[in-house]
Amino acid sequence: MISFLQTIEPGHKETFVLVQGQTESMPQTPPFSAMFDSSGYNRNLYQSAEDSCGGLYYHDNNLLSGSLEALIQHLVPNVDYYPDRTYIFTFLLSSRLFMHPYELMAKVCHLCVEHQQLSDPDSDKNQMRKIAPKILQLLTEWTETFPYDFRDERMMRNLKDLAHRIASGEETYRKNVQQMMQCLIRKLATLSQYEEVLAKISSTSTDRLTVLKTKPQSIQRDIITICNDPYTLAQQLTHIELERLNYIGPEEFVQAFVQKDPLDNDKSCYSERKKTRNLEAYVEWFNRLSYLVATEICMPVKKKHRARMIEYFIDVARECFNIGNFNSLMAIISGMNMSPVSRLKKTWAKVKTAKFDILEHQMDPSSNFYNYRTALRGAAQRSLTAHSSREKIVIPFFSLLIKDIYFLNEGCANRLPNGHVNFEKFWELAKQVSEFMTWKQVECPFERDRKILQYLLTVPVFSEDALYLASYESEGPENHIEKDRWKSLRSTLLGRV
Repeated sequence: MISFLQTIEPGHKETFVLVQGQTESMPQTPPFSAMFDSSGYNRNLYQSAEDSCGGLYYHDNNLLSGSLEALIQHLVPNVDYYPDRTYIFTFLLSSRLFMHPYELMAKVCHLCVEHQQLSDPDSDKNQMRKIAPKILQLLTEWTETFPYDFRDERMMRNLKDLAHRIASGEETYRKNVQQMMQCLIRKLATLSQYEEVLAKISSTSTDRLTVLKTKPQSIQRDIITICNDPYTLAQQLTHIELERLNYIGPEEFVQAFVQKDPLDNDKSCYSERKKTRNLEAYVEWFNRLSYLVATEICMPVKKKHRARMIEYFIDVARECFNIGNFNSLMAIISGMNMSPVSRLKKTWAKVKTAKFDILEHQMDPSSNFYNYRTALRGAAQRSLTAHSSREKIVIPFFSLLIKDIYFLNEGCANRLPNGHVNFEKFWELAKQVSEFMTWKQVECPFERDRKILQYLLTVPVFSEDALYLASYESEGPENHIEKDRWKSLRSTLLGRV
């Protein structure tokens, strides 16, 4: 069983470098953290004379709206112009609310070929030298930031076609095209490998109670026998979190909310399948960790062992908070707050709960998670000025991040009354997603422990019913409702009356 758990290194993060001699006309590619200023707008958007009257609307040099066609035109470089990186990211992220990425790619290819005479064998070589590196840079940014778009064969066909036209010009471009394609193929192969591992893990997951009944000796182990140091466990949880975060594409946040575009003649984007599987796998991991915590607490027969387990997880949660791993922290707290655990009053009476109270206060949902958001801002600030990977770690409470993006999406229209795309909304969306992009690229600085990782990812956990049963077996029912439920669970799960 260990063989399929070979640990996957987070996807390669190569940066595409243009060959010397081609760099002077190329834009700088800043890190994601530097892409957006604090207000969410980009202050230095290149604005040519045509843009102000070519279907794009600006205010104070900020692009606020435009027709879809004009926005696509604005994405395509020409001899004198290259789009700002914030614009490229924002438009590629949000355009999928209006059209499939392969449709956008087809339009971009068409504009590049037609406008720049790439199809003309007699076209001016000088012209080609000026425009080819820019088109190549645009394709590179697309393949690096949204590689999953290219799992679509139509995307790949268009990319290869345009890349071939550029590469046939000069040897220099051929090398760059090759490097871009190799990097993309490697990323997609790593993703497939990761998805296979996830599928194997979920196919082998069983209910803990089933294993207990058939092979009671096989799981006498608990998490403390596997790892008795809370700090080490927090580090291994951080490994899992960062690995899973790393595989979520930025577009998944938008694709999770794809609705029908009112101007799209009743054809819904992505109607065939929402491409959000890595995002969903990450949410499933949160749920698994919550259930694992509850299982480990409810399993022991003796009260003092249950109390020790609760105190252990309080220490793990505190270490997660110190690391900046808010997702594991919240999963542990939610596991400890599940009814089968919280009802164990005699057990809790033996626990020193002061540390737990502090953690609960930090993650208190009141005032829209004000305390947590303050802590998150502090961690994000620390990350920006960090000198080590250890200080760079920011793992947000993921369900809340999705909720924030959902409400931003729901709260503003995608289009204005005149049919223009509401680009002001998409700056804000891109700002939130780009912050996540910075966090997901942090390399985990802690040493991996295969045994602990395997336990966390594959040990069977109790279902909700099994948790209640274990809880009632540990501390008997307190009222008629609980008594009836206990009898019913004993009969269905244990076959006893």
